[in-house]
Amino acid sequence: MEKAPQWIVWFVLIQLLLNICAATLDAAHPDFINIDCGESRGYPDPETGISYQADMDFVETGTNSMVAPESRTDLDHSLFGRQLQTLRFFPKGKKNCYTLKPKQGKSKNYLIRAFFAYGNYDFKNQTPTFDLFLNVDFWTTLDLDYIGYQFAEIIHTPTISDTIQVCLVNTGRGIPFISTLELRPLTNSIYLTPSPSQSLLVLDTRVDVGSTEFISGRFTRFKDDTYDRVWRVDNIFEDKGWNKINTSKYIDVGSINDSYKLPVEVLMSATASLNHSFALSLDYDFVWTQPPEKSFRYYVYFHFFEIEELPAGQKRVIDITVNGQNINSEPITLEYLKPVTVSKVTDQDGLRFNISATSESDAPPILNAIETHKIISPLTPPTYQTDADAIRDIKKTYEIYQVEWQGDPCVPEKFEWLGLRCRYDNNNSNPRIFSLNLSASNLRGQIAASFSHFTELESLDLSSNGLSGPIPKFLAKLPKLTILNLSGNKLIGSIPKALKDNSDLAMSLDDNPDLCLRDPCKKKKHKFPILSIVSVSALTVVILISLGIWIFKMKKPEVAVDPTVSTNQEVSEYLRNRAFSYSEVLEITNNFQNLIGEGGFGKVYLGTLKDNTQVAVKLLSQSSRQGYKEFRSEVELSIVVHHKHLVSLTGYCEESGARALIYEYMANGDLQQHLTEKNSKVLRWDERLQVAIDAAKGLEYLHIGCKTPIIHRDLKPSNILLNKHMVAKIADFGLSRAFENEMDSHLSTRPAGTPGFIDPEFHRSGNLNQKSDVYSFGMILLQLITGHPPIRRELEDICFIIDWIRPKIECRDIQAIVDLRLAGEFNISSAWKAVETAMSCIAPQSTQRPEISSVLRELKECLAMEIGHTNSNSIPSHQINHSGQLDPITTLSAR
Repeated sequence: MEKAPQWIVWFVLIQLLLNICAATLDAAHPDFINIDCGESRGYPDPETGISYQADMDFVETGTNSMVAPESRTDLDHSLFGRQLQTLRFFPKGKKNCYTLKPKQGKSKNYLIRAFFAYGNYDFKNQTPTFDLFLNVDFWTTLDLDYIGYQFAEIIHTPTISDTIQVCLVNTGRGIPFISTLELRPLTNSIYLTPSPSQSLLVLDTRVDVGSTEFISGRFTRFKDDTYDRVWRVDNIFEDKGWNKINTSKYIDVGSINDSYKLPVEVLMSATASLNHSFALSLDYDFVWTQPPEKSFRYYVYFHFFEIEELPAGQKRVIDITVNGQNINSEPITLEYLKPVTVSKVTDQDGLRFNISATSESDAPPILNAIETHKIISPLTPPTYQTDADAIRDIKKTYEIYQVEWQGDPCVPEKFEWLGLRCRYDNNNSNPRIFSLNLSASNLRGQIAASFSHFTELESLDLSSNGLSGPIPKFLAKLPKLTILNLSGNKLIGSIPKALKDNSDLAMSLDDNPDLCLRDPCKKKKHKFPILSIVSVSALTVVILISLGIWIFKMKKPEVAVDPTVSTNQEVSEYLRNRAFSYSEVLEITNNFQNLIGEGGFGKVYLGTLKDNTQVAVKLLSQSSRQGYKEFRSEVELSIVVHHKHLVSLTGYCEESGARALIYEYMANGDLQQHLTEKNSKVLRWDERLQVAIDAAKGLEYLHIGCKTPIIHRDLKPSNILLNKHMVAKIADFGLSRAFENEMDSHLSTRPAGTPGFIDPEFHRSGNLNQKSDVYSFGMILLQLITGHPPIRRELEDICFIIDWIRPKIECRDIQAIVDLRLAGEFNISSAWKAVETAMSCIAPQSTQRPEISSVLRELKECLAMEIGHTNSNSIPSHQINHSGQLDPITTLSAR
């Protein structure tokens, strides 16, 4: 057996020692929560002994990054320098939240601290300003400078929930970010407010006023401070000529009976006035550039520790006033090596204090340290706890990913979760959820029991999902429910009697094919005619004829409609209700005044319905290649196939020789417009992945979610539209075909699709199937990745993207593959995985291509990599293997 190389042995030993050290350090403070935002893995900090975690387990959104190289030296602080080198920023959503779950649970006093170091991470030299919230209450506004850092600290005692949420709120003045987030448990005997559950203490200043080692930016924290408070050394009294005193005597902090547990560095020095006739006085308005806000009250804490051993019979006796009022009912006598902490709530008139020696005192007044905290009280009532727990359970059960679904569901009101309606009473009570709309939210599985906890719910819309199983009886027990929409699902069984008997309940249950709407429910029985006399051969002929008719029906392409709209009469009625006259189309479009697009079908105009809803009206051109058959196909499919990632058809017009389709208006146009080089607003990498995921969800519904699978046949960027929220939806079903099962294919010699996006296997065989759509989707994904169309002309040559990309894959040059306009602003692992997924989609043979469901899973992982891992765009492509990044060459170059 060969001996392992020496470097491997050393590497294993070093890793083992680091793991042992990390475990030992963690054991010293197991109750701390230490999050280095932007890091991809945890590590022990050798200076403080604190082990930091990556933040992906605490936050759902955001993107990791690092400060610019030239800023790293400026942020290299001994006590928290490493934590300032990385950060997570939040380009999407108004509110993005971290969720902390302390081991001690609720009713415990906690110190929560966040660090912020901009460090020009985005190379824009534009520092942002944004708000910080603790749970539902405003904490502070972060107004950052270029090279420096700031930290914000707050003390909170949660009494309702055992989770604490720290939320960053975009105020329109730059993208919020965070560098570090920390939580420290305190004892419940310190930093008390008159009503702990109704108050927050926001740190204003914490100063070691007596240190003789004044260095700008010097701090004391853990391990010296058990609670890991950050003590700043300041010379606020030095310019007054007052004395600084200290002791070299050993101080056994463990023997001191002091719940505040000040670090020994703070205890062993103090500031004293010139003599006992002079007082220590300070007016905050004239000391710091940002004096206390006079609209708030403040808690001020004075820390004293007698370090001078006065002659026998002498004593130090002091009086303290804050804003002119005595803080204590009688003078305070300081005893040798016995700590004393005195606190006082100020009025709303700034902060001025005076520490003086009494006539009985034999020594001048002293002060070791001072803390001031702004009081936020009373606190805003959060969402009623049962409602909040229920909606979070629903989010977890159905894996609902929406950037708006973070923090408290109802509060602040302007950040109410999408799809919820909450009721806010004026008597300072907790808001209640009274309306919940999760229509077309891709919910799967049974209706969760969590819905039973919304006792104030009046309206529940779960339509157009994939919910299965029976309708639960608990829905009938919701006392205020008046609207229930369960249409467009896969529910089975009978309707609970209590629901049917509720005359106050408006219930929609259509489009559930296996749900029994009659009473009583009976299973269908098949009746067979009795053959009195029939020969075996005659019977065989009858069976064969019947089988032939059945096969003919099975192979005949049909419109894939909502399951309950199954008869010709129902389809006709469905279409008739959505028909517009030509005069109505003229009125909607104001005589076709506002042209917003043009394609192979014809021109598209912006229109407005009577209820002020904006729509897009697509008018069929007389010269269009697409004729009546494609028009009817688009109408029938678009009206009865519903999904949140398919463009919905509001209506149509077929009158006086005119044919028009009326769609929901997609404010951000089509994907092709966003990918063109002329578009000044470049889609970010995460936005491109989200568009691909949205489109894949729509295609998955066509292939799998419809009762009769549908092949689109003309997928391309111009048929992927974007609404005002940049949600992508598939459009244009004029060439679509439906098949009875996924093994069916369609033999056609008629051109279908757009050059560059057409499955090459179709050219060879004429067969179209679901994998043909997958090929087209792969070409769209390549265009999203590279910014290049499938076919482009360069001078006199025609360049195909597949020929262009293969050598770059073989050379491992991901920076040259991804759209150059992104300037490396993407996660390398995420990009390689996206390239690999796209190449698998465009495999030459359809049998080699994945199902769209598999593609969707891969794309979700790409987005997770982009959101949850360190932005590694600074790593050269040739170092990817050595840095642990994905090396896709083996899999891609083989294709």
